[in-house]
Amino acid sequence: MTIEQELSKLSPKKETLLTIGVFDGVHLGHQYLVKHLKEQADGQGLLSGVVTFKAHPQSVLSPQGKLPWLNSLEDRTKLIQSLGVELIAILPFTRKLAQLSAHEFITLLKTYLKMRGLIIGPDFALGKGREGNADTLRILGQELDFTGEVIPPVILNGQVISSTNIRQALAQGDVERTMKLTGRHFNLTAQVIPGAERGRTLGFPTANLNIKSEQALPHRGVYATVTYIGHTPHLSVTNIGTRPTFGSGKTTVEVHLLSYEGQLYRQKLNIEFIARLRDEKRFNAADELKAQISRDVERARAILATQVQNLT
Repeated sequence: MTIEQELSKLSPKKETLLTIGVFDGVHLGHQYLVKHLKEQADGQGLLSGVVTFKAHPQSVLSPQGKLPWLNSLEDRTKLIQSLGVELIAILPFTRKLAQLSAHEFITLLKTYLKMRGLIIGPDFALGKGREGNADTLRILGQELDFTGEVIPPVILNGQVISSTNIRQALAQGDVERTMKLTGRHFNLTAQVIPGAERGRTLGFPTANLNIKSEQALPHRGVYATVTYIGHTPHLSVTNIGTRPTFGSGKTTVEVHLLSYEGQLYRQKLNIEFIARLRDEKRFNAADELKAQISRDVERARAILATQVQNLT
């Protein structure tokens, strides 16, 4: 399906005020931009809209350097919707789209989305060769009759909040910093698949998650987490690693619910990472691993009891 066909499906009933971006992580900077967009649109009697992409542009333009996603497309869309925007255009990022000039792309937005104005972040650029920077868009605004506004970055402790900084925090296992950058705990949503069931033999049954290869993960280790089955939260401990004690070698994500009895196979779980407990470690015997897991569980209970209320 062409970009024109994708855009024509939306057909807004009135003129729009738009922003454009990947919005991976939907962090505090993104949230500030989208909330400002919503306020300005409401004040001008326009529809607020976000144009985003199914794939990260870098995965198309530089496939050898693919970035791991902080959110699935489904989660990213839900997070953007939760900010109150009235229109979300999700476009495939293709090489054909990348070859469009800024003028051509803006013309499509005006034609199909009735764009009356555009609000962007400070490092924004669109069009072939990233020609459509803030200065170019000001010129195009005069030519094509749309308003433009550049929003300053959001700074935390002297550092610009960005998706790159969030990925770096995750790579270090710093889920507390990730929470500060996004305003919420990092989460994974995935379906339970069959596992080796070694946790069950140790007395700590785990659910093995089907994680997509492009999903960004916290650094290998053990984490205190909250796992949602539907809308019901449960205290949990989640392990990300290669099971070094048993020598599997493949990175897996496994979650143990602290007070739950029931079948989890094929269910979709949403896991929020609250705190890092320890690094991944190889044990000489299964009994040593079992004793460590017991300590992990007790420490997780203590941490979660101070941060989470009324959970099982």
